[in-house]
Amino acid sequence: MTDTPSDNLDFRKPTAEVGYLLNQLVAASPPLDPNSIYCNLLQCSHFADTAVAVFDGETLVGFVSGYVEPNKPDTLFVWQVVIAEAARGKGLAKRMLKHLLSREACAEVRYIETTITPDNEASWALFRSLARDLDTELNSEVFFERNIHFGGEHDDEHLLVIGPFQTSRH
Repeated sequence: MTDTPSDNLDFRKPTAEVGYLLNQLVAASPPLDPNSIYCNLLQCSHFADTAVAVFDGETLVGFVSGYVEPNKPDTLFVWQVVIAEAARGKGLAKRMLKHLLSREACAEVRYIETTITPDNEASWALFRSLARDLDTELNSEVFFERNIHFGGEHDDEHLLVIGPFQTSRH
């Protein structure tokens, strides 16, 4: 991998072959919660329409996984955002999210939801910036509590809700 990503980034719908690479990228990106390789394979196959893999040459440098919520067809839940260290601080995460919103699978999406721990400043900044770009609100509340849902072994997860918004598709 080069020291910094090139300007020729390739935004792709992932395939199962990306699952292992995703697993390795997340493992190299603490404090992100790792998933099993099997889970990453499902993210790259079953959820490919609402995921984006970004490559710099043959190197995976970014990935967003998400899904349209089954009972909320107007809501994209962003499961995880990961950026390789060399590609951070260049707006790639927001570009990936906007790329997802332009896809046919997100044609009806008017809201984005995600969960973030209170101390994840990079993610808070990303989603605040995205809400500004979409000219809409960002609201948050505790969703999963440290002691109730995580047995005291994980920080609270705050649910962020961005929307409603219109995408450039409409």
